[in-house]
Amino acid sequence: MRKATPKKRDLLPDPRFNDTSVTRFVNHLMWDGKKSTAYDIFYTAVDLVEKKTSENGVDAWKKALANVMPTVEVKSRRVGGANFQVPTEVRAERKVSLGMKWMITYARKRGEKTMAERLANEIIAAAKGEGASVKKKDDTHKMAEANKAFSHFRF
Repeated sequence: MRKATPKKRDLLPDPRFNDTSVTRFVNHLMWDGKKSTAYDIFYTAVDLVEKKTSENGVDAWKKALANVMPTVEVKSRRVGGANFQVPTEVRAERKVSLGMKWMITYARKRGEKTMAERLANEIIAAAKGEGASVKKKDDTHKMAEANKAFSHFRF
């Protein structure tokens, strides 16, 4: 095990909404250090969400993120030569991180032309409780439920 855990770095809030969670999302979205491009994609997606749903884009994004964040997950644990999928609670930091990563991953896999359109449609779907990222959360919860019998192996 490590001797010291690295310090959490403070994130600067984003310029438009003054929100650190938006900055965190953009950091996950960014490729090759192109942060201004990632901001452009996110802001365009939020504007598209506002146009399509006629509600606040950032609120829709936060609602979508809340719908995607998992509460339990399974971790592999080796006991007596056999591997068990042990359900464990997800820490608050990891919840948010997983939700953001899933939303971005499944937005990238969508079929629309631009990334902003893909992200906007994934946000809209997730806010309604539909879409691939919400399905991923549901599958994770189902797997944890199915392996509930091994919860006594928790570390």
